[in-house]
Amino acid sequence: MARRSDQRREAVFALYQHDLTGRPLEDTLPRNAATFTRALAKAALARQPEFDELISRHSEGWTLSRIAPLERSILRVALLEMLHPADVPAERSIPPEGAIDEAVETAKSYCGAEAPGFVNGVLAAILRASQAVNGEKTR
Repeated sequence: MARRSDQRREAVFALYQHDLTGRPLEDTLPRNAATFTRALAKAALARQPEFDELISRHSEGWTLSRIAPLERSILRVALLEMLHPADVPAERSIPPEGAIDEAVETAKSYCGAEAPGFVNGVLAAILRASQAVNGEKTR
């Protein structure tokens, strides 16, 4: 079985291909995709309107259409694990900070030089806002 990091990347790339080509998500997922990968991609797609609104609100000076499609997919997968961990079957969910780290690492590997900082900034802002709304301690 592939590591969770690899499965997250597969979900990101399936969402990215779906976003670019308009092909059904099921067609962009690898045939042998793990249950976790499929659940992550499908749940992120189902919550895309919610996530896109959050991304738009917290990406100061950027419209959603101006954000590169791969970066949007990275953000959407991270937001799913940060905000709705129960939507994905796992023994235990990743902490929100871990989801941010995973997203930043993916951006470092596959996006331009500015992407990791952008991804980190948007996700951190959304996490702070979510914690403030829920009365949780922010760091």
